[in-house]
Amino acid sequence: MLEKGELYLVGFGPGNHDHLTFRAKEAIERATVVVGYRTYIELVADLLEGKEVISTGMTEEIDRARSAIERAQKGDRVALVSSGDVGIYGMAGLVFEILSEMKWDPETSEFSVEVIPGITALSAVSSLVGATLTHDFVAVSLSDLLTPWAVIEKRLHAAGQGDFVVALYNPQSKRRTWQLQKAQDILLGYKKPETPVAVVKSAYREGQRLELTTLDKMAEAEVGMLTTILIGNESTFRYLDYLITPRGYSGKYDLDSGEIIHKGIDRPGISLNRPAGL
Repeated sequence: MLEKGELYLVGFGPGNHDHLTFRAKEAIERATVVVGYRTYIELVADLLEGKEVISTGMTEEIDRARSAIERAQKGDRVALVSSGDVGIYGMAGLVFEILSEMKWDPETSEFSVEVIPGITALSAVSSLVGATLTHDFVAVSLSDLLTPWAVIEKRLHAAGQGDFVVALYNPQSKRRTWQLQKAQDILLGYKKPETPVAVVKSAYREGQRLELTTLDKMAEAEVGMLTTILIGNESTFRYLDYLITPRGYSGKYDLDSGEIIHKGIDRPGISLNRPAGL
């Protein structure tokens, strides 16, 4: 009888093993077949000794997804690896699209599927520059390879109008050279020119480069496909080499004493260890 296959969709984070989750490492170790984009395979190459590796190039995502599914159908233990979080601009969406077309059902299928999350680029970048994402934020990819630019523009306008912190993925490439300037122009219609911006290439990888700038100068920064950009909201401020987005505590509490200074809010949180009735 054919052994039931296993398909792991693995997000391994930025690429530095210090930021690889225990579960992601376990799944890669358990896998007999590892599938991934060549650059991502190289980032975890030291974990792949003795395994069959199937690597493909850029724009071959469908081939990778189908290869992983087909091998799992045959009873193999397969890890489809992706940097960052596999479910955030990653391969998990495409795999599940194909699974839905196949009418895959975990109860009756010859293979199981597990999605293993990882640290995505916006989290990695935010950690390098302090605390930029401590209030509401949105992520927008500037790649119009799969999404019409008109849709991207609409989302940028909504993000600006809502005063969100904005994370820009895929901001620029050798062939896409004008989208970042257009995004800057749109966001300047809603945000101040001096809004703090972090431009980070290859967070936690070899070649990491970090630049702090402002929205009006954002498009002048050195930017490529390995870059992620964080743009602050109206409250975000720079302190030393950190970008901080306040959650709102200083407007409600005295930060030295913890006392409420604005009486129109709910009372402070109560410790779970506090005796009932007190």
